[in-house]
Amino acid sequence: MTRLKVETLSIRTSPNVKQLLRAAAEREHRSVASMVEVLVLEYARKHGLQVPAQDGRPSESSA
Repeated sequence: MTRLKVETLSIRTSPNVKQLLRAAAEREHRSVASMVEVLVLEYARKHGLQVPAQDGRPSESSA
């Protein structure tokens, strides 16, 4: 399922974390932005996090 990508996220991090993120992205043949998305979605799945839909119920398309 394609996600609509309209939000921008800027973060500050240490050079070591940035280097690790680049290495992970390269290993997965992804962009750094795509790797961040994969890591967040995997964390959400693993920990049962969901974004509520507009009506307050968990949306089916989230995490």
